[in-house]
Amino acid sequence: MAIIVNLDVVMAKRKIGSGELAEKIGITQANLSILKTGKAKAVRFSTLEKLCDVLDCQPGDILEFSREEGGNDE
Repeated sequence: MAIIVNLDVVMAKRKIGSGELAEKIGITQANLSILKTGKAKAVRFSTLEKLCDVLDCQPGDILEFSREEGGNDE
């Protein structure tokens, strides 16, 4: 099971770059990259709220659950 991060897709649809988004939500580009690649172990609700506000989307547009991806049942 896995959580799939579609942040890069939403960013592309909104035509916003990593630098601009990181600045608007108040995190570093490095931390935004970790989120985008799905390597983050956790996401603060405050960060998710800012992402949704700036990108004008819902949390489900950014995050997706899949039983297939990853193949790890932990």
